[in-house]
Amino acid sequence: MKVGACSEIGKVRSMNEDHYAIYKLSSDVYVFVIADGMGGHHAGDVASKMAVDEVLGFLKENYHKMENSILDLIQNSIIYANEKIFSKSLEIEEYSEMGTTLTLGMIYKDMLYVGHIGDSRIYLIRNKEITQISRDHSLVAELVRNGKITEEEAQIYPYKNIITRALGTENNIKVDLFEEQLCDGDIVLLCTDGLTNLVNEHEISYICNEQSEDIINVPEKLVELANNRGGYDNITVIVAKYQIT
Repeated sequence: MKVGACSEIGKVRSMNEDHYAIYKLSSDVYVFVIADGMGGHHAGDVASKMAVDEVLGFLKENYHKMENSILDLIQNSIIYANEKIFSKSLEIEEYSEMGTTLTLGMIYKDMLYVGHIGDSRIYLIRNKEITQISRDHSLVAELVRNGKITEEEAQIYPYKNIITRALGTENNIKVDLFEEQLCDGDIVLLCTDGLTNLVNEHEISYICNEQSEDIINVPEKLVELANNRGGYDNITVIVAKYQIT
């Protein structure tokens, strides 16, 4: 497994409220987590860091049970993190409206397992074709899915930053779960919307394929491209290349 990551503040924001982690639970279990926080008074930074830390902590404590159901384990880790963040938001007034996206990918043997909430994304790139595995929980994505606006109109929609589901904003949440069988050479990419609002899927796929032999440099190249186009938001990218050994 070859893995690379990059996280940048961008050109406009005063702090980076994205957090991410790459962790090897065991010899054949890799976990990738990405979170994009929101809320004033540094609350977004607190929420995204808590999300990553609490999910990883839960997985470390409980991964020995994952043969029972890996997707259940992932879902429970995200629910656990949600409870912690929501409780913190009730305890401290300045954190009262904090929340975060969270996208988690776990590679175990030849399978990719995904838990997701919010509008960060996870992609699978196979044979030069890119597929978004996660579904955006955002107002603009719902409008596109319901046929209210086109994909082209979505690119310039004024309320792209409104998300319809997040971690830590309410006591009960619904987590999207996915699983995909992997093939040799598959590339898995996680990113926050600081990338996808400025770099399209075709460009992401092209750079991943062009750099497929040097995959660890892909995140930095994608972040640089987003920054060159304005860097209006924090930008975080994780890329992993699955290889049969």
